[in-house]
Amino acid sequence: MTLVEPPAAVTEDVVARPRRPWRRRLVTVAAVIVVSALVGWLTLQWLTPHPYSGTVMQAPTAAPSMDGLVWDDGTPVDVTELGGELVLVYFGYTSCPDVCPTTMVSVERALDEIGDDVERVRVLMISIDPARDDAARVGEYVRSFDPAFRGVSGPVDDVERVASTYGIYFARDEPLEGGGYTMSHTSTLLGIDPDGHLRIVWPSVLDPDALAADITELL
Repeated sequence: MTLVEPPAAVTEDVVARPRRPWRRRLVTVAAVIVVSALVGWLTLQWLTPHPYSGTVMQAPTAAPSMDGLVWDDGTPVDVTELGGELVLVYFGYTSCPDVCPTTMVSVERALDEIGDDVERVRVLMISIDPARDDAARVGEYVRSFDPAFRGVSGPVDDVERVASTYGIYFARDEPLEGGGYTMSHTSTLLGIDPDGHLRIVWPSVLDPDALAADITELL
């Protein structure tokens, strides 16, 4: 019987293409490592508490009443009607030369970053200077920063009472040369969560990016 040699091309092909199972094992191991790392990172993100930029109330209570105060359209303010929204409350005044406009700008920039969730956020400024600021004037002032912002005012006794329940201090400063005056006041921003609880207090100096992250978390 005559033995037939395989074609040279076949022999060369077999020699040129050895089986390399170690490569498949290496790819599999690499894929497992990547997937495990991703799962671990996602788990860590889920378990790690959000680092709020403000002070969070550990035992939040229902937001104090604002009885006696009115919106810029003249209707009474009823805190209980604000449920389901995140309410940002600021006590300031329209003649404020520095911190009040700075705060309004920071809030407006933060809201620009949260997308469609902005529909669930209400911003209101309560005037601590009702002698010069009626509700309509406050409304016009805050809408210059964002058309959705609302102004609130009322008799000075009611403003003082409401401010005290929210931990806000204010007082009229000495008259300025040439007339007029400024107000000293607590310049923190307050957050009432969608469940109606006074939940967080932000410092007077606000980072819009950090505030936006906090708002998203609270929603």
